Amino acid sequence: MNIILLGPPGAGKGTLANKIIEKKDAVQIATGDIFRYNISNKTELGVKAKSYMDRGDLVPDELTIDLVWDAFDKHKDESKEGKIILFDGFPRNLDQARALDQGMEERDQKIDHVVYFDVAEEVLIERIAGRRVCTNCGATYHVKNNPPTKEGICDRCGEELIQRDDDKEETVKNRIDVYKEHTAVLIDYFKEKGILFSIDGTNSPDEVFEEFLNKLGE
Repeated sequence: MNIILLGPPGAGKGTLANKIIEKKDAVQIATGDIFRYNISNKTELGVKAKSYMDRGDLVPDELTIDLVWDAFDKHKDESKEGKIILFDGFPRNLDQARALDQGMEERDQKIDHVVYFDVAEEVLIERIAGRRVCTNCGATYHVKNNPPTKEGICDRCGEELIQRDDDKEETVKNRIDVYKEHTAVLIDYFKEKGILFSIDGTNSPDEVFEEFLNKLGE
């Protein structure tokens, strides 16, 4: 089964993906993780992607699509055998959505469901701008919802916590504006296909997961 998690930055797509992976037979294809891996390893793609992400802009389609298919092709046979493949952060515009449809058809597969996260903009800004990340182990915290025991220090490894450039409030607002301009149109695109359903992204992770299962008919 192939499922798209669709929604603005900070809506809770990654949190739901982790719940699904924990409870079900699933794998996540998250463009954010793919890009961060390349950035941390300073690959040619990572250097290019960083210049866009630091401004809160979208990484160009041609840099994104090839990486997504490379990740998906490692699991496509498992998808046919019942594993859930979660697309998180892709597609982000109509061109990517059409490329995804075409690529799925070429692989004799399809997108089964699109989960849309409905969350108010002010909630998104608070969620993202309050996020802190460990410079060493990558553990994530939130200054309000999940603070470390000692301010600015990772509980897990004791290293410094930072606010990523793409998590700063000004950049977050730009990311949301970019989302509304390019990605929000996908709601109608997938709704017309009859595969989209909405969930309340302001609920707790457990409640979101339960709603996801209910909408899936499980």
